[in-house]
Amino acid sequence: MKYMLLIHNRPGYVEELPESEAAELLGRVDELMKELTESGELIRGEALAGPSETKTVRVRDGVPVVTDGPFVEAKEHFAGYLLVECDSTERAVEIAASWPDARYFAMEVRPVTHQSGPGM
Repeated sequence: MKYMLLIHNRPGYVEELPESEAAELLGRVDELMKELTESGELIRGEALAGPSETKTVRVRDGVPVVTDGPFVEAKEHFAGYLLVECDSTERAVEIAASWPDARYFAMEVRPVTHQSGPGM
């Protein structure tokens, strides 16, 4: 089954860490990406631009309303994702728990229930 692992964090938090801790965090990300690629579990993963480059679109009374940022007064944001294919929810949770951002913020694990688009 495929799982979307949603990475949440706060802009600038890595830069605020002591240099050795930031290097360890980024090194662990590289290790995990390599491990998941070698195991065949990683389908895709990407970082997203920060909230300052984000637009939120809501349609009210048939009129699109566009605002800056993902949320009002949010400190954390949806920073990126991993799409993995695992044998179980437990394995997807294990991967999410090993992601360095989980030590500081949160990771969401969601089963992918439907795919659409070209070639799917």
